[in-house]
Amino acid sequence: MGKLKNVLWIMADQLRWDYLSCYGHPHLETPHMDALAARGVRFNQAYVQSPICGPSRMSFYTGRYVRSHGATWNGFPLRVGEPTLGDHLREIGAECVLVGKTHMIPDTEGMKRLGIEPESIIGIHTAECGFTPFERDDGMHPEGYYDKNPPYDDYLREHGLGGENPWEEWANSAEDEDGSLLSGWLLKHSDKPARVPEEHSETPYLTKRGIDFIEQAGDKPWLCHLSYIKPHWPYIVPPPYHDMYGPDDILPPVRSNAERMTDHPVYKAWQNHRVCKAFARDEVRETVIPAYMGLVKQLDDQLGRLFKYLEDTGRMDDTMIVMSSDHGDYLGDHWLGEKDLFHDASARIPLIIYDPREEADATRGTTCDELVEGIDLAPTFLELMGGEAKPHILEGRSLVPLLEGKPVEWRKYAISEYDYATRQSRLELDLDEADARLLMIYDGRWKYVHAEGFRPLLFDLESDPDELVDLGADPEHEETRARLHEALFAWARQHHNRITRTPEQIDRMAKGGEPPGILIGFWDEDEIRESGRKSVHPPVNLDN
Repeated sequence: MGKLKNVLWIMADQLRWDYLSCYGHPHLETPHMDALAARGVRFNQAYVQSPICGPSRMSFYTGRYVRSHGATWNGFPLRVGEPTLGDHLREIGAECVLVGKTHMIPDTEGMKRLGIEPESIIGIHTAECGFTPFERDDGMHPEGYYDKNPPYDDYLREHGLGGENPWEEWANSAEDEDGSLLSGWLLKHSDKPARVPEEHSETPYLTKRGIDFIEQAGDKPWLCHLSYIKPHWPYIVPPPYHDMYGPDDILPPVRSNAERMTDHPVYKAWQNHRVCKAFARDEVRETVIPAYMGLVKQLDDQLGRLFKYLEDTGRMDDTMIVMSSDHGDYLGDHWLGEKDLFHDASARIPLIIYDPREEADATRGTTCDELVEGIDLAPTFLELMGGEAKPHILEGRSLVPLLEGKPVEWRKYAISEYDYATRQSRLELDLDEADARLLMIYDGRWKYVHAEGFRPLLFDLESDPDELVDLGADPEHEETRARLHEALFAWARQHHNRITRTPEQIDRMAKGGEPPGILIGFWDEDEIRESGRKSVHPPVNLDN
């Protein structure tokens, strides 16, 4: 198998799978992402391990399910010692670099307990989810949410776009006729142009920083995680993208009156969220979605700039390019806003992989309908960059056989998890924080959602691809629910945290019996000899 030298892993925050033209959007043209798909493989059924930023990303970065790494919500630190993709790649001499967002919160208590200095190399890798930060930018700078002085703010100031918070005042605000600021946080202003000149807005800036890294990278193999902030809210975009799309370009909402009147307590509670009430209103969708589309279009144009740079420098020949997102965005579908739950609008993502190796020539321009999970990327990168498989740690599956078009027995289910202990829905439902859990299992047709303390939800995506009919209480589908519940229980019973011994080590331990010198249950020396074990008292030559 040919070996990769470099990987460029692009992630767009909150990008829906169906807002690319290669995935079928009828009005939003994304020719550069489409061209990448034409040179690689477009995965049609890729699902995240949690439909919320932090947990989803921690699964991408560890190759492990949410229940395994434990960072179940935004702002929940990834515990010290949890192996990351960066750890695995550095073991084989490759660098793992970040440009953009991770949503990572460091386990400062764990680092302090173990005496890890935050400014040390180990401390930086621990605090940055295994990455070496070329430039960290999580794209939320209100009052220094992540960084009180992010480089992007300094960049804006250097270009005459100053203020106390340039990110908010320029990149994420508009202005009225008298020059007063109109906050991009307010959905009513989404149809207005952001104040920042387009070339200095967040997406072009991160593209530039990604190119800066590649230009500075030496001969050492690298993985660069170029993690874009948009089209995540605030939904506001600079000219000319702010009015590139209008009402005629907005797809009708995917929702039904039956969903609105649902009797499922969790689903009903979710519809009471402020953001869901907002996106249930047509005026909100008509104002926000054109801006969202403009943000996606700007991203595609910037990827065209990036791909041209790679072509011009010959990097297309030795660099795998992966295009993904961390989750979707409801945009009013199913009477919901934001993400959180498991409809395809939220939990399904676009995934396009261009593999420059000759072994991948057979699959260029093809689509793959196998069930793929976000945790599959880490073992894929490790294998293609020359590392040994680590199935006791990495819970995903390498996509290499699918990229090479080889027959392989693939997974039967995709799993996703959601911890809503910190959400208002949990309080409304009067649940203990330990019980505020949702789990999804999907077999390619049936999507089953286990809601702790409540009946399940069930959707048949074959007869109901829009997921409008909840069959979770339908007596005719009891057998299907039981089958999927048992499959979910079987998954939950697996070893998820036995990561300090490889399968080979465990086999050797089983075949070797007790550790050397330990003899349990033997009656006499004859039994020891028959077993092949060493005697408790080896022969001693008394003459010496």
